[in-house]
Amino acid sequence: MIPYTPPTTDDLQRLKDSLGYTGEQMAELASVAAGSQWRKYTGGAEPRSVSLHMLFLMAARLELKPDEIARVVARMQAMGAQVSPGNFAAPEQG
Repeated sequence: MIPYTPPTTDDLQRLKDSLGYTGEQMAELASVAAGSQWRKYTGGAEPRSVSLHMLFLMAARLELKPDEIARVVARMQAMGAQVSPGNFAAPEQG
């Protein structure tokens, strides 16, 4: 098991602000359905914690070059997944 402490709601808000993203763009980055789903991670009485998997995906989409993403997607496909590399680009900054 990988030791993990999720980012706080403040951490996530700072990330959103630093990227200049809307709630919809953050939802896209995290691969959740919509901005209303993203808000469940950043507010409310009991905000959800961002899973290690979700945070890893978000970081990878922000940091990896297209050819690196393509290599990861190729590995996923070799493992039996049906997925397109084009779906992994991070949203354009606001």
